[in-house]
Amino acid sequence: MTITSPHNPQLKELRRLHRRRDRDRTQRFLAEGEDLIAAARQAARPPLVGYRVAGSGLGAPDFIDVAGDALAAVSTLGSGTRVIGVYAQRWAAPTGPLCLYLHGVHDPGNVGTALRGAVALGASSVVLGPGCADPHGPKAVRASMGAVFAVALARAAGPEELPGERIALVARAGEPLRGPTSGPVTLCVGAERDGLPDDFVAAADRVAHIPIAGESLNAAMAATVALYEMTRVPSP
Repeated sequence: MTITSPHNPQLKELRRLHRRRDRDRTQRFLAEGEDLIAAARQAARPPLVGYRVAGSGLGAPDFIDVAGDALAAVSTLGSGTRVIGVYAQRWAAPTGPLCLYLHGVHDPGNVGTALRGAVALGASSVVLGPGCADPHGPKAVRASMGAVFAVALARAAGPEELPGERIALVARAGEPLRGPTSGPVTLCVGAERDGLPDDFVAAADRVAHIPIAGESLNAAMAATVALYEMTRVPSP
């Protein structure tokens, strides 16, 4: 049977997951589009339930068929989508040896892009501190390009919960960032405008900066550059 009405109770539940409070309440989130569904499958993250445009053949055989206009009505994409999956959130403890901590990064696109960089550069976990955008929000999930399924996500309230040596990245402060390190490390990145709080910086084991010619990098770029430096193989 094909769902034809956007007022169908199952589709209404999809629309509720656009809101953070409902994602937090249900511990579920949405992924839209063939690429994200494929990324989840590659990470062995099956959906709790899937929906596809009737006749498209997308997704797994048990995906529910929906009329195209009805599915588009619950999509967060301007052009609609042909497939949507509902997934369980997974949270873990902060782990090393290479951990990325984000603090006060409000923009979901930056959070998602930081997840993508973390997966590309082999981070063990990404930890979300106070004031961060929801990594399971639609914009963050899209920006992650599927990394939300592939990296361990954690929460932390302060630096004492973070593994290894805690390096606070602060523009034009401390020493130039140099890597890799000999032991576990957590790279700590704040928002572009506000940076890390003073008390957080004071509690860090080391303060470092990324040497750049310009004024600043956004949080996702700073996180990616710092992760690269920590994994860079030194020239002989």
